[in-house]
Amino acid sequence: MVICEDILLSLGAKLDVYNPDDFIFHEGTQAKYYFQIKLGTVKVNNFLEDGKEFIHGFPFEGHCFGESYLFTDNMYAINAIALTTSEIFKVEKNIFLDLLVREPELLLKLNQYTADRMHFRYIMSSCLSISDPLIKLVKLLDQLKKYFGFKEKYSFLVPYTRKHLASLIGLRVETVIRTIKKWKRKNLSKWTAARFIIDTITPKERIICLLLIRRLVE
Repeated sequence: MVICEDILLSLGAKLDVYNPDDFIFHEGTQAKYYFQIKLGTVKVNNFLEDGKEFIHGFPFEGHCFGESYLFTDNMYAINAIALTTSEIFKVEKNIFLDLLVREPELLLKLNQYTADRMHFRYIMSSCLSISDPLIKLVKLLDQLKKYFGFKEKYSFLVPYTRKHLASLIGLRVETVIRTIKKWKRKNLSKWTAARFIIDTITPKERIICLLLIRRLVE
C-alpha cells in the first residue's frame, strides 16, 4: 500500500463504500480528499464527446488515485468510478498535506509511486502512435507483467478483460480478440482449459471475467 492504513485512520480517515459504477469524483470538480483503496478496483477514465470512453488505468487494493491534484488548484481532468464494490479511505486535503510536511519520507514515497505510474502512462501513450495492434498489446502486457513483478514465462495471469485491454491502448474490442487469436496460433500466449475465470464478488454484483492470457517473454 502507498500509506499505512493505521496512519490514515490516525488522521481521521473515513472509509466509504462504493457500488459498481458509482462515481468517486467527476471530471471538472475540485480535489478535496486523498483517496486510497482498501478493497476493490477503480476505473480512472474520460468520456469523450462521441460517447466513447478512454481509460487511464485500474487502481486496486493499496493504491491511491487522483493524488497529484492535491498539489494544485486545477480541477480534475479525469473521472474515478468504482469498477467493483470498493472500500476507499479518504482524508481531507489540508490534513493530508500537513502530514506530508511533518513526515517528508511519506512525501518521497508518494512521489515515487506517482513517478512509477507516470512512467507507465508515458509508455502507454507512445502506443497510440503504433498502428500494429500486436505490437501495442505486447507492449502493454510486457509493462503490466513488469509492474506486477512477474519474470517467468507463462507466469502472469492478466487481470483485465479484452474490453479493458482495448480501452487502455485505443483499440476496438474486436481487434483485440483477433490479435489474441493470432497469438494463440503463433504460440505467443498460453491458455488454460477454461478461457475465463468467472468471479462473482456477491450475488448482487455483476460477473467479472478475467482474461486468461499468459504472455511468453523470451
